[in-house]
Amino acid sequence: SLLSDQQVPQIAGVFGDCIAGGGYMPIISDVVYMTDQAYMVIAGAALVKGGKSQNITSLSIGGSDIHVHVSNCADYRVHDDEACLDKIKQEIAKLPSSAIEYYYCGGEAVPPLYDPHELSGIFPVDYRMAYDMKQVIARLVDNSLFWELMPRKGEEMIIGIGRVGGLYTGFIANNPNLIDHTSLHGVKRPGGLLYKEGIAKIAAFSRACNDDGIPLIWLQDISGFDIGLEAEKQGLLGYGSSLLYTNSTNMTPMITVLLRKASGAGYYAMTGLPYDPVLQISTPLTRLAVMEGRTLAIGAFNTKLDDDFNIIFTNQEEYDRINAGMQAVEDRITKDMFPVNTARQRDTDEIVFMSELRSYLRAIIEMSYQSIGYRRVKNPRIWSMHDINVLSDI
Repeated sequence: SLLSDQQVPQIAGVFGDCIAGGGYMPIISDVVYMTDQAYMVIAGAALVKGGKSQNITSLSIGGSDIHVHVSNCADYRVHDDEACLDKIKQEIAKLPSSAIEYYYCGGEAVPPLYDPHELSGIFPVDYRMAYDMKQVIARLVDNSLFWELMPRKGEEMIIGIGRVGGLYTGFIANNPNLIDHTSLHGVKRPGGLLYKEGIAKIAAFSRACNDDGIPLIWLQDISGFDIGLEAEKQGLLGYGSSLLYTNSTNMTPMITVLLRKASGAGYYAMTGLPYDPVLQISTPLTRLAVMEGRTLAIGAFNTKLDDDFNIIFTNQEEYDRINAGMQAVEDRITKDMFPVNTARQRDTDEIVFMSELRSYLRAIIEMSYQSIGYRRVKNPRIWSMHDINVLSDI
């Protein structure tokens, strides 16, 4: 019903039994095909026999001869499954194309220069170790060409434009490596966190992608926002709110990929599932949680710990009880972070092997471009990106 309300074409093929609630769903479709072996009924033969003492078959009360020729609940009758699939393909061929050739803007679809099957080898076994996010992007974009914007501002974040399947696509990605501190000379600080400059950078880029009609892919490997006195003095709450507002009001399609870590408010700010991306993909390496297990255990048992997070105890029995409690919390959260469990809880849409990531993204980007009835896709000559590039000090 929601798809129909959004004017999405729907084609149904009924190949077997559609009983009770299942019988209503095909009828909402624009075109309904039934095979000679299929039937749609409010109640099956067994229920009819029990309720009305009529000894009939489900096929005789709701088969294709009834619904195509009498009730008008289906449109066409075909002999078998193969013929039904052929008819469905013919119906799909009648629909408008994705018009991707129009949006190539002088380019064409080409594979990455670096093989996408190499993606799995980029990530260290230990999730705490860093890697080069640009090597990931190089295996996702056509010809491995990527126009990075503001590379020396907010270095914990990477933003830019590449083509995926010949179509322009925006990328926002975490940089897990150590980065230079913006105000303390010679001091490094960890990547994989959101600092003031990076938040402002991705918020501006996200707004520009929305203005230009460019689909936006978020590549997450994030532990959260920066915290502490410096973060509060810099007004990270305000900058973060601006980013959340931007991503909540964007109309351009946004796709979120949880590469490895997806923790804390950073997961939400980078268009996590609660902010309604058109698709959220996890990988077999993904660890999704509001808080890491050890961090939550420390928070839950904070009153039992000293300033260095060591257990305060008076005897061995008390120590063992607190330690066991903390370990139980950590184990439970760690188990919940496993990607299959997050998918089971509907906290992600799909789990995709690294080697398949490029093909998934290519398909969803082409889908994003075909909504030409209500999306605005600008000519590349008048992109807001060019303004950002000119105004940045690079």
